[in-house]
Amino acid sequence: MANFRFKLFSPILAGATLNDRLINGLGALIGIGLTGLIGEMTFGGNPALPLIVAPLGASSVLLFAVPSSPLAQPWSIIGGNTLSCLCGIIAYRLVPDIMVASGIAVGLAIIVMSLTKCLHPPGGAAALTAVIGGPAVVAQGFSFALVPMALNSITLVILGIIFHKLLKHNYPHVPPKAVSPVGTKDPAPILRAGFHVEDVDAALADLGESFDINRNDLDALLQSVEQQALLRTHGDLSCADIMSRDVIAVGPDDDIQAARALLLEHNIRILPVIDALGRLLGTIGLREITQQNGQVAEAMVPAATASPDTPAFSQLGKLTDGRTHAVIIQNATGRVVGLLSQTDLLAAAARVLPAAG
Repeated sequence: MANFRFKLFSPILAGATLNDRLINGLGALIGIGLTGLIGEMTFGGNPALPLIVAPLGASSVLLFAVPSSPLAQPWSIIGGNTLSCLCGIIAYRLVPDIMVASGIAVGLAIIVMSLTKCLHPPGGAAALTAVIGGPAVVAQGFSFALVPMALNSITLVILGIIFHKLLKHNYPHVPPKAVSPVGTKDPAPILRAGFHVEDVDAALADLGESFDINRNDLDALLQSVEQQALLRTHGDLSCADIMSRDVIAVGPDDDIQAARALLLEHNIRILPVIDALGRLLGTIGLREITQQNGQVAEAMVPAATASPDTPAFSQLGKLTDGRTHAVIIQNATGRVVGLLSQTDLLAAAARVLPAAG
């Protein structure tokens, strides 16, 4: 019985930690508190109006706890609550039976939110509020959908955006989309093998269920799962095992044309830029050499780096982004001890992947 209770109350939301939930709770506290305060400052002179509407409590759960959800985006919150409230007002005015009006209000709200792409679960509560809210809501009429419903929703969204920006969260959420680094219509290199977005669509259609996750988010998640599985099966192969150790490098004061000559002579794409103690300062490649004269320091760019004991296949994402041709391997003091190129990783994959099959 105890085991059953433990499973019953165990969290099912993926990717969240206790610290995340505490911060999210703090965000909801601030968001709801300030929304109510702004409501009081705006229309607090009308004692018949609530300073904040109940559906905002549910909206704050989505906004602060699962900000990446399609149901928690700004248009979903603002449009979902406002349009649903209008549906409730219309149902109340057209249908005399309160119970029938309640059902029609929520059902109509779902349809309207779906058609306007602002599906938001608290919208159902907003529609219901407009039907059973009592004399204050009835007296307000259609303007109740604007004040306080829309105003509360807009205020909460603005506060949510500020909160997540301060925490450097991706909100409003923009699903990751890998594009060709050279500006062509080809998929990004990492997406040309394995499953495609069309496969994700086919799997969703086969399951016949709706999931609270953006398709591009799901695609990125599955790509990451593939990489994690590769790391799990071949995580013992470190960068030190396959990196090039005889690294050709240049100094920051070297001439740019000398760097170009080294790149062409050794048929390589990137050179580490190191100081007198062998510590990494950046990298330079043919792409950065756009001027005829000058010093390397003027053209070098930040380097992609890893340590010798870093799992080699964890660098797969970097080396297949179409821009990074090599990862510079540094020791604990910052000295360059090796270089992991696309060729190094490809050769390692050719050895280990057939064995895995």
